Amino acid sequence: MPLVPDVRRVFGDEPFAQTGEPAVAVVDDRSRLIAVGGDVGWLQWSGDGTADQKWTGHRAGVYERDGLRCRHLVRSSYPVRSLAFHPVLPLLAVATGGYDGGYFFEGELLLVDLDTGTVVSALEDRREVRAVEWLSGTALRLVLSPPDDWDNPGAHGQGHTAVVERADWRAVADGAIGARELAAPPEPLPVRDSAEEARRLLAELAAEAGLPWSRRRRVWAVEGLEDGRVLAALDGVLAESWLPSGERQWAVGDEQGGRQLVPAAGGTSVWANSERRGRRSPADRETTRLVRIAVDGGRVLETADPEGPVVLVPGGGRTVLRPLEVPRGRTGRLVLLRSGGPAEGPGVSGFDPFNHAFPVRRAGRPYLLVGSDPGEPHVDKWVTALEADGTLRRLFPHSWAAEEHHGGGPAVETGRSLVHAGTVHHGHGLQPGGAYVVRRSLTDGAVRWRYRSDHPATALDTDGATVYVTCNSGSLVALDAGDGSVRWRTELRVGGAPTVGLSLAVAPGDRLLVGTVDGRVLEYALTR
Repeated sequence: MPLVPDVRRVFGDEPFAQTGEPAVAVVDDRSRLIAVGGDVGWLQWSGDGTADQKWTGHRAGVYERDGLRCRHLVRSSYPVRSLAFHPVLPLLAVATGGYDGGYFFEGELLLVDLDTGTVVSALEDRREVRAVEWLSGTALRLVLSPPDDWDNPGAHGQGHTAVVERADWRAVADGAIGARELAAPPEPLPVRDSAEEARRLLAELAAEAGLPWSRRRRVWAVEGLEDGRVLAALDGVLAESWLPSGERQWAVGDEQGGRQLVPAAGGTSVWANSERRGRRSPADRETTRLVRIAVDGGRVLETADPEGPVVLVPGGGRTVLRPLEVPRGRTGRLVLLRSGGPAEGPGVSGFDPFNHAFPVRRAGRPYLLVGSDPGEPHVDKWVTALEADGTLRRLFPHSWAAEEHHGGGPAVETGRSLVHAGTVHHGHGLQPGGAYVVRRSLTDGAVRWRYRSDHPATALDTDGATVYVTCNSGSLVALDAGDGSVRWRTELRVGGAPTVGLSLAVAPGDRLLVGTVDGRVLEYALTR
C-alpha cells in the first residue's frame, strides 16, 4: 500500500480559518480558550451545485488563546447562535438552530467536552436554541424559539426562557433534556446580531498574536504552474498567485470572488469568472464578471461581457462559454472565446447546477452534459463534445444505468477515457453508496470501473496512474486509474484540525494541490 503523502505547505493559512465567517465569539479567561461559531458556506454556485448533498458549513471551533491553535472543531447541522464556557468544568455549551423556511424552528444544544472533544446533543427534540448562559455550575439558562410558526404570526419575535439543572453536566447524555423541562411562556425576543462584535474580537486577537486575518473562505479553483507558483480563486478574490516561498505575489479582488480558473492559450494568462447576483429587485439579473489575467503580475488583460451568467468550458486549447439562463423549452448559444473576438456556436438546451455541471480537467476538447429534450433538459442527458468544426456530437448517455437518474459532477480525461463523478438521485436524498466515481470509454461509454461512496465528490484529477478525489466528508482518496481500486485514503487536516477539499489539481513537479472550504491551499508532494 503506497504511503499517504503529508501536507508540505499551506498557502493562505490564517487564524480562525476553520470556522469561516464568524457569527459569535467568546473568550474564557479561566481556561484561556476562545470559542467561535461561524459558517464556511454552501458548496454551490450558479455553475455547480453537485457537491452540496449531505453538507453543512456550520462550525463551532475552540482555540487556545496562546498561539490561536484550533483544539476542537465541531460540525453543526444548524447555524451557531450562542456560546458559553462552563464556569468550572471543561465544557462548552453551543446553541444552534434556525427556521426551516416552512413551519419549524429547529436546532440543537451541543455540549462539547473540552478535554476529549466529545460532543453531546442534549435535547430530546429538535428546537432552535437562540442563547445559552451558565447561571452557576449546575444551572444553564436557555432561550428557545417557539417550535413552529403555525397559527402564530408573532413566533419570529418570541422566545421561551428555561433554566435546566444538572448536578454534573459532563454526564448528560444525548437527548437527555425533554420538552417538559423546556416548557415556558413566550415573551418578546429582541433580535441580536453578534457577527460584527465577533469579527472585531477575532481581529483584535489575531493582531495581538501578530497574525493577519481576512476571513478567507471557499477556494473554488486551484492551478499549479511550471515554476512552482500556485493560482487560486476564492470568495472575495477573483484570482491570486502564491510564490513557492509561501508569499502571495498578487491578487485581483472581487466582491463575490472567483469560481473558475481556465488557462488561456499560450499559458501566460488565465480566464477567471465571478457570478453576479441581482439584489435590488426581481428585475435584476444574474451576470458574470469574466476577465483574462496575466499570470506574471496579475494585470487584467481583457474583459469579456457575456449577456448573462455563464460557465467556462475549456478543452483542447479552446474555451467555450455556456449560458446558465436558458428558458425551458428553448436553447441557448455557446460562445467561443477567440483572440479575434467571441464567436457564436451551436445551441444547447437548459442548464441547472445539479444536473449539468461537468467541469472536465485535461480535456482534449470541450465536453458538456446536454439534455435531449429542451423542455426537460435534466432528463436523458448525454456526454457531448464540441468538435473542431464547431458542431456538437453526442458521445454516450451520462447515466450508464437506464433506471437511474445521475447528477453532474467533476471529471477528467485520461487515456481515451473520461473519469467522472456524480450522484444517483433518490426521492429521500442521497443514499449510502449513492455517490460514485466511474471510468468510461470515450468511444462508446462502456464502464471500465466504478467506485462507490456515501459522500459526493467535490473535485478530482489524475496524473495518469492515480485518480485523486476529494469528497465533502473531508476525505482525500487515491484510486488506481487502471482498475479503480483504493490505493490510499486520508482525512484532510491542517494543524490537527479537519478540513474539506473543494478544488484539486495535480501540478507540475509531482505536486497535488487541494483548495479547501476554509480558504487555504494545501500542497502535497506525490511519490512515484
